[in-house]
Amino acid sequence: MPKERGEKVIATNRRARHDYLIEDTYEAGIVLSGTEVKSLRQGRASLVDGYAYIDGGEAWLDAVHIPEYTQGTWNNHSPRRKRKLLLHKQEIVKISHKTKEGGYTLVPLKLYFSDGRAKVEIAVAKGKREYDKRQALREKQDKREADRAISSRRHLGE
Repeated sequence: MPKERGEKVIATNRRARHDYLIEDTYEAGIVLSGTEVKSLRQGRASLVDGYAYIDGGEAWLDAVHIPEYTQGTWNNHSPRRKRKLLLHKQEIVKISHKTKEGGYTLVPLKLYFSDGRAKVEIAVAKGKREYDKRQALREKQDKREADRAISSRRHLGE
């Protein structure tokens, strides 16, 4: 069987980029059971309520929803169990210090397969205030309107 190449995105957490200011991102492996991998290969997962934390020198991913595998038997996994993340010790220490500063949290941004292995992109992030979110939306709308004006001017000139 040929080895899988490239990156296949399973789920993204678009809400995290809206609600948080992303500081650093890390790629971490995930410890999964067989039925979880099969369910992910079908492209089924949700990062909406998920979060990560450091406990006892280990990184954990919690509340990420990976639905049960449809052809699974009695030994199927529970959909919202906590899963261990695989990171280097230095990364765990660095993340731990950053989150203990206060105001910082670990959020999963993307769940994907990289060369056949399940990975999650986690970010050290700081929560945005309501006015920051409104300002970001306003900037996005202004940029979109400016791009429209430029493109319409180009089409009129032709």
